[in-house]
Amino acid sequence: MKRLDAISWDDYFMGLAHLSAMRSKDPSTQVGAAIIDRNHKIVGIGYNGFPIGVSDDDFSWDREGEFLETKYPYVVHAELNAILNATTRLDNCIIYVSLFPCNECAKAIIQSGIREIVYESDKYADSESVIASKRMLREAGVTLRCLEQPVKITLTHGQ
Repeated sequence: MKRLDAISWDDYFMGLAHLSAMRSKDPSTQVGAAIIDRNHKIVGIGYNGFPIGVSDDDFSWDREGEFLETKYPYVVHAELNAILNATTRLDNCIIYVSLFPCNECAKAIIQSGIREIVYESDKYADSESVIASKRMLREAGVTLRCLEQPVKITLTHGQ
């Protein structure tokens, strides 16, 4: 008889997004994303961090201060990194992301052909960025699905 307590596809792919987020060096916000095709194949993963060739030791991780002295003009969000890291076309794919996408990531998601977003946290739901994001995503016909229960992954670091 087969094992009956295997995790669901949603938990599996959101777990992958969480695992990807663990690569982020951001001290305040770690976000991960995983893009999955309709055959449950992983076609892209990403996390929030600086672009390739930009040292995360030489740029600020600050959240406040003069714009050019913060992380905001330099960090690539997890969703965009997953799209840029994709190994195939993303038409009709699903993106799993630990934090609801901002308006800039929403534009990239729509343009890439991703048709569904599965997310956990929507802690910035009242921000103009997320309001604009949801407006565009709904207009473009992208399905938005919040997981009822957050996925927990436990790793023993360094073992």
